[in-house]
Amino acid sequence: MTAVTAVSLVDVASYLPGEPVPAEFYTEYPAAEDKLRDHPMFKVPPSRHHVAADETNADMVERAVQPLIERHGREEIRGVDVLLVHSQLPDLPFVGAGTEVARRLGLNPEWLVDVANAGCASFVYMLKLARQILTTTDAKTALICNAQSAAGQWFTQSQVRRLAQAAIPGDGCGVGYVTTSSDAPILDVETRHIGEYAGEMTVAADDGRKYWEPGQSQLRIGFSDASVAKVLARGNRLVPEVVTDLCRRLGVATTDIDTLITNQPNRTFLRNWREALRLPGERHPNTFDEYGNLFGAAIPITLDRALSSRRIEDGNLVVLAGFAHAGDFAGAAAVRWRGTRG
Repeated sequence: MTAVTAVSLVDVASYLPGEPVPAEFYTEYPAAEDKLRDHPMFKVPPSRHHVAADETNADMVERAVQPLIERHGREEIRGVDVLLVHSQLPDLPFVGAGTEVARRLGLNPEWLVDVANAGCASFVYMLKLARQILTTTDAKTALICNAQSAAGQWFTQSQVRRLAQAAIPGDGCGVGYVTTSSDAPILDVETRHIGEYAGEMTVAADDGRKYWEPGQSQLRIGFSDASVAKVLARGNRLVPEVVTDLCRRLGVATTDIDTLITNQPNRTFLRNWREALRLPGERHPNTFDEYGNLFGAAIPITLDRALSSRRIEDGNLVVLAGFAHAGDFAGAAAVRWRGTRG
């Protein structure tokens, strides 16, 4: 019988651009009539970070990777076989950030994929992709990268900034280093692509134009009372479901999770998820109040912060989970963490 190759998430690192931006950046701005302003989905975090005007996704990935280089050595990181990159807001049409990231870091990966789907849970999805590639090919190492730059670009537009949705996002980048080893093994990954919800996340413009057509109105996310209610109901259900199914396959109860790391959309989801999984608050790190909704970058950044603050101990069962868009993807991954980091 052929032995199954162990694959580990051995390290994570992150980068947050600029100085913290206070809530007053939005709340003191003249408000448009927005009936969603008092909805629990749009309760404003005290702080978030914004990219600089000329800061790109590749810039952020390059900066986020530096701690990995310091801890593992430049040559080891340069030698990665697999590079997976998710950019929440691509800098250019047609072109992902992956090739530019490879150029900046001096990488020559055999596998390079710009991952366009899985949104806020794309770190989990890329873990699954990396694990699959590393167990079925000669590849030994992978670098997975989540860059989020929409907050300081899209949501600060003069018309969009007045809306309830604008104050929620923050910018940042999180990266993970994955190897064929048993150092911090990925025990299992549960993912679901839910086609019936595809296309329900939309962008809108007052003049009805397509996003690439010229016009005077500014693009925003197409939220309505009905769409927000659907997202809230789906998100409340999907994350506990995938985590519970993952734990069932592992033969553990959800209460055995030592640390749950999720995407960070708002306080309502965070509270409902930990209550559904019967976990105390101290086992579910919350970065929303400091960094806002980091979209796809939230999971690796929150994991990095939990490790740096020693909230994760050697041997802990760590579960990473989230859902994307209007519910078209959900996923959870379990890692048996090894080692500590100050």
